[in-house]
Amino acid sequence: MLETAQIIRDKDEKKFAVISYDEFLSLKELLSDEKRLENYLDYLHIQNVKKRSKAKFTLEEVEAELV
Repeated sequence: MLETAQIIRDKDEKKFAVISYDEFLSLKELLSDEKRLENYLDYLHIQNVKKRSKAKFTLEEVEAELV
């Protein structure tokens, strides 16, 4: 999400990010749905844990990390 954002600068200072309207609608929907947002944040957390370690985790270990 947001990989295709276009950054607008003013004198090398980032001022605005432009995203497609479809991406805007997806973000709006995600941010307005507490459960979907919680699930998405859990997903991002898991991805970050996976990047830090090449070790495999059991479901119980992942659930414990999320609590």
